[in-house]
Amino acid sequence: MVHPSHLTLEIVTPDRAVAHDQVDEVEIPGAEGYFGVLPGHTPLLAALQVGELWYRKGAETFYVSVAFGFAEVLPDRVTILAQIAERAEEIDVARAEDEKRHAQEGLTRRTSDADLETARISMLKALVRLQVATRARRRS
Repeated sequence: MVHPSHLTLEIVTPDRAVAHDQVDEVEIPGAEGYFGVLPGHTPLLAALQVGELWYRKGAETFYVSVAFGFAEVLPDRVTILAQIAERAEEIDVARAEDEKRHAQEGLTRRTSDADLETARISMLKALVRLQVATRARRRS
């Protein structure tokens, strides 16, 4: 069996296609932890967590903030079906900072466990978005 030399990466949300590209490597924030994918990877289906997905094309690395959904990995293809996905250069840093402040307020209020979990997830999404946006600024 011949191993493929590249992966076709597709990242989609319910609203749009975020990426469709030939890549050399992908790292995905799975619900059980981050995992890397190279061409020829064993097929798998994994749930996504809030986190930073990155992929490499040659010497260039690209970053995407993702939240929830699924990753389907095949030997020559990775399909990411995410509830939320934003490329680093698309992230509105001011909005992410506002979301972080709002989440911090929710975490400091002593309310129900459900409200606390919602605030925790909002904080995690805001922090990941800010981390990914920082990567775009370093590349510029």
